Amino acid sequence: MEFHVDLTSYAELAVLLVNNEDALDSLEGARRFLAEAGRAAQAGRLTKADLQALRELCRALAAVFAAAARHDEEDAVALLNALLTRHPVHPQISRHDGQRWHLHLTEGGRLSDEYAAGAIMGLTALVTELGVDRLGTCQAPPCRRAYLDTSSNRSRRYCSERCASRANVAAYRARRRDLTGRAG
Repeated sequence: MEFHVDLTSYAELAVLLVNNEDALDSLEGARRFLAEAGRAAQAGRLTKADLQALRELCRALAAVFAAAARHDEEDAVALLNALLTRHPVHPQISRHDGQRWHLHLTEGGRLSDEYAAGAIMGLTALVTELGVDRLGTCQAPPCRRAYLDTSSNRSRRYCSERCASRANVAAYRARRRDLTGRAG
């Protein structure tokens, strides 16, 4: 018998929050963000206290990604452990949207607690199973968006195809300038 919980989708919550910090400027912006993140049902419960808690969570998660980008495993893990202590997980069995019974990491309580539990546990599972080097920040200047590297060869360096393409074009143009500069 195999037990499976897709914690990568929970880890994506961390990426979404870190990459949408601007949406946390207002309740309406945060509600739009939650709806776009597939959490429309939660968006209606968002309070000012939740908004403040999500802002704090966003900063804390950004620090985890920054530590990982610096290849500072000890700091990234220490930051995650502090978040695990601050946001204890309350697993609950749930069924919705025609799905079978499945595990949710938290139900009930404040919306920000639910979001935090999922995001933190997802990152924690990813780090413990695959390594801190699977968390990254985009290497295409000036972008610093967070991403999860779930590739089989640990090769991801950009948050999106758009940034990868932009960086590759910039590198190509730089090589061309170097070649034409040497020829002249």
